[in-house]
Amino acid sequence: MFSNREVTLEAVSKDLRRTPSDVVVVGVAAGADGPVLLDSPLGARNAEAVGSTLRSLGITGAVDQLHRLPGFPELGAPVLALAGVGKVDADGSPRPEALRRAAGSAVRQLAGTDTVVLALPAPGEQEVAAVAEGAALGAYSYTELKSATSDGVRSNVRRAVILSPAAGTRGAQRALERAGVLGAAVNSARTLVNMPPSHLYPEVFADAARELVKGLPIKATVWDEKRLAKDGFGGILAVGQGSARPPRLVKLEYVPARAARAGREAGSVHLVGKGITFDTGGISIKPAAQMDQMKSDMAGAATVLSAVTAAARLGLGVGVTAWLCIAENMPSGTAQRPADVITIRGGRTVEVLNTDAEGRLVMADGIAAASEEAPGAIIDVATLTGAALIALGTRTAGIMGDEAVTGPLLEAARAAGEPAWPMPLPEELRAGLDSATADIANVGDRPGGMLSAAIFLREFVGDRPDGTPIPWAHLDIAGPAFNTGSPYGYTPKQGTGSTVRTLVSYLEALAEGASA
Repeated sequence: MFSNREVTLEAVSKDLRRTPSDVVVVGVAAGADGPVLLDSPLGARNAEAVGSTLRSLGITGAVDQLHRLPGFPELGAPVLALAGVGKVDADGSPRPEALRRAAGSAVRQLAGTDTVVLALPAPGEQEVAAVAEGAALGAYSYTELKSATSDGVRSNVRRAVILSPAAGTRGAQRALERAGVLGAAVNSARTLVNMPPSHLYPEVFADAARELVKGLPIKATVWDEKRLAKDGFGGILAVGQGSARPPRLVKLEYVPARAARAGREAGSVHLVGKGITFDTGGISIKPAAQMDQMKSDMAGAATVLSAVTAAARLGLGVGVTAWLCIAENMPSGTAQRPADVITIRGGRTVEVLNTDAEGRLVMADGIAAASEEAPGAIIDVATLTGAALIALGTRTAGIMGDEAVTGPLLEAARAAGEPAWPMPLPEELRAGLDSATADIANVGDRPGGMLSAAIFLREFVGDRPDGTPIPWAHLDIAGPAFNTGSPYGYTPKQGTGSTVRTLVSYLEALAEGASA
């Protein structure tokens, strides 16, 4: 299922002639007065020759630009590739995200090459980390279901070597190891999202989760449809009842020894992910156009699954539990109907006014179950609303909830280079969710749809033992989770693995704070 081979990451500081490769990548910045060749392993004469021909070659240094030239003897490679890094700081140095994107774009466009040397400016460990992450993310492709003779099928770059004076230091080695873990986590999320619904449905998704955590210090528990009914998970059951493929709930618990000694739940984070393996809209059926993209409606569950596996592989000293709320939303004689009333885990009732607002129903079950364990924080991740795309476009996630969680999450998103934006939860929108029949309706007024969906989810967040609300945040990744356009930077077409790195950065900061 996860046959995509990860790129091997290395770092060297010596003469590149001792590190034979197929291509050496050098950066070009988009300067105010034209393209600028950045520091490189080229000798002074060759660097001057290349730099003087940039304009005539049509090289601007723009992001995602990649030009191949014949190599030079000092490079130890037959090809020199000039990669655009975009604008740089006043001192001429690219920011980490610019390096991450340039490395990822170059490795992505050089697919089919065995060994690539990334000679982008990487004087320190932070830059090594950025270049390595970009390489790990850019080397991804999903070709599992293509025949060997299919046009356009090329193998990934197998080996990426980062040229840096910091190579060999402990910090650089840690950066490479972390980049490898992040790359594997993001790429497993991408693969799950890219799998067609004929191949990935609730039972298979649950099996995939167990496969991915095998050998890690993670306990996996799976609820089938009988146990879901016994334990009162009415939201997941209602959404899945129209499908011949019954729903699942998966709980993944990572409890490191340090977190266990400090108190199992008080400092832990619970991640709840929407896992709709295909969303037709149910009885409130969607239009046919672009419905094929609804295989991506399980990206939230794939994200939290990947985040908890990364936390375990990195050995983070904070407890993390992921809840994967998995169902297939289909129309049939057994499907839920508009006007049905269902009972969520914990006893609250919901009037279903629109069966295409199904994600919040499965998430309500997951959030209620997570709340029963009174964790330090709950973060839910979902491709929840089309309104998120209208408000924030296709590359920015919306973050809502309590400042105690949303603030650090936004900082983590900035550190990871993943666009995110804080959104409000206006109290006046709550009235739109009132129901004459049940405790709450599953849809509110059309204006502010992303916000009212989050307000609905907030209703199911429980309290701490002292009666105060559990800190909570909601990430709507409907835009950035699935790229329907052309690849860019380290981001491929289709599944992107969006916000996996944000969650890992958040957990790392939490673990560092706990150990301080």
